[in-house]
Amino acid sequence: MVTISLCMIVRDEEYALERCLLSIHDLVDEINIIDTGSVDRTKEIARKFTENIYDFEWIDDFAAARNFAFQHATKDYILWLDADDTIEEEDRMRFKLLKQILSAAIDRVTMPYNLGFDNAGNVTSSLRRNRLVRRACGFQWIGPVHEYLNAWGPALDSDVCVTHKKEKTYTDRNLKIYQKRQEAGEVFSIRDLYYYANELRDHRLDAQAVVYYDKMLNSGQGWIEDNIQACLKMSECYGRLANKEMQFSSLTRALLYERPRPDVSCAIGAYFFEEKHYETAIFWYRQATEVPQPATMGMVNNATSTWYPHLQLCLCYDRTGQFEAAHAHNEIALTFNPAHPSLLYNRKYFAEVHKLGQTS
Repeated sequence: MVTISLCMIVRDEEYALERCLLSIHDLVDEINIIDTGSVDRTKEIARKFTENIYDFEWIDDFAAARNFAFQHATKDYILWLDADDTIEEEDRMRFKLLKQILSAAIDRVTMPYNLGFDNAGNVTSSLRRNRLVRRACGFQWIGPVHEYLNAWGPALDSDVCVTHKKEKTYTDRNLKIYQKRQEAGEVFSIRDLYYYANELRDHRLDAQAVVYYDKMLNSGQGWIEDNIQACLKMSECYGRLANKEMQFSSLTRALLYERPRPDVSCAIGAYFFEEKHYETAIFWYRQATEVPQPATMGMVNNATSTWYPHLQLCLCYDRTGQFEAAHAHNEIALTFNPAHPSLLYNRKYFAEVHKLGQTS
């Protein structure tokens, strides 16, 4: 059986670290904790699980910290997690099986990273990450912020999920790192252009964000997943800037990269719904229900191909007086998300106002 080193970088994670380590400590053979400047009980908590605790002076470079962590690994494979990640019980069982069957012929194992959940706990958004890598390959992290593990070679796409349980409030830390690099005259990579634009967008600096999304797209060198997301996010920015023409143009720009995906179809449908062009919105929301989600390492929003477009079809048909169709789509949406308050409200509305379906 292969052996695994867990390598983590942490700072002020006293409220999350123990939960993370409790979920994984007995599944790995070594735990290395790299502390980048904690002033709380993080190290005290880490010592419950390992003596391998190392200090790393923070230099505004996440890749440097993660590479330092990887340098301390001594086992066959390296697993990386953040303090606000966990391995849920069913995934712990899958992890045990993975460890038993993993062969040294595999250089990297990808795992779904579950990021968003509905009220019932169902996964709404996820992406795949290179999560477990063979130490002998010497893979390196790249990028001071929004870093990525530059891994290649024979891969196993595992069904072991890592669950993200973000509890800390978002800060402007990443934005400031980018701004500091920009002020120093650094030329951003294509990936940096995209993630800097994301930081600007997240802080509602929309006029600046669209400039960097456009630079990234015009380079012609972006990853297709980033290109499509850049178009959607740029459209969102233009919407807040009240520039309808560019809002729509950004949406249709996404169609240059691939056939309409569910998230793109829903975004175009939302544009026409807002414009009260309900029949056109219906076309695009139907499209979202008919096209499968792509098999990709990029972000997938499951809601855009399940309950959400049916909810929007319900609203469109209601607006156009097609109440039976509206009720039918609300019921379909409920099969995907049976506890959603808007869907339950709609069910009551159709029963009481239009005498459709049964009250509960």
